[in-house]
Amino acid sequence: MVAVEQSEHEARIPNHVAVIMDGNGRWAKLRGLPRAAGHQAGAEAVRRTLKACIDLGIGHLTIFAFSSENWRRPEQEVDDLMGLLRFYLKKEISHLKGRGIRLGFIGDRTGLAPDILEIMSHAEQQTAKGDRLCVTVALNYGARDEIVRAMRSLGQDIAQGRISPDAIDEALITARLDTKNIPDPDLIIRTSGEQRLSNFLAWQGAYAELVFAPVLWPDFGRADLDAALDEYQKRDRRYGEVAVS
Repeated sequence: MVAVEQSEHEARIPNHVAVIMDGNGRWAKLRGLPRAAGHQAGAEAVRRTLKACIDLGIGHLTIFAFSSENWRRPEQEVDDLMGLLRFYLKKEISHLKGRGIRLGFIGDRTGLAPDILEIMSHAEQQTAKGDRLCVTVALNYGARDEIVRAMRSLGQDIAQGRISPDAIDEALITARLDTKNIPDPDLIIRTSGEQRLSNFLAWQGAYAELVFAPVLWPDFGRADLDAALDEYQKRDRRYGEVAVS
């Protein structure tokens, strides 16, 4: 009986969890700290979440680190974010590799600094054999921009006669997205109490379960992830089908 109960529980653990990490700035403001301190605390929350995902047997974690709209933030904050990204990617590569974590990135790389691109490429190469958790970082990412880039790619193929317009279907579009090598998310969590996707995984999240957690991201921990998973496990995922009684 115990083995059956464990099996049923494990079957309800999502394969892919995506997180909109919101609330770093508010966390810092509540403490009278600069916004950079909130982003630093948020980075520690990422580390806790990676460990929790491995412990729970979650296969994929995607985190929304920097959106294509975040460039509109004050220049100093953008500089702080990019500096923090450089620091943690360099610092964490050996840790990620040692934990069996494979790191990847989605988003428009043409908008990023050359040294950051080099760090990203190095991190991907060094962690390519990780088989315990696939972590995807959405960096300079926007769902609409991703879809536009996919459509441009398909349009070029049509213009050059490589494919017919009639050949375009969901599978072909999916194959042109940044996430073509990872499954769609089963669960999308947004912290800080805001209840919107903010241009995150619009195509891929069409059938994802959404959980909006009130906690600010730097305070997010294992208990908050467990609560989101408990809510996920209560959902009846029918994908448009009628439930059979």
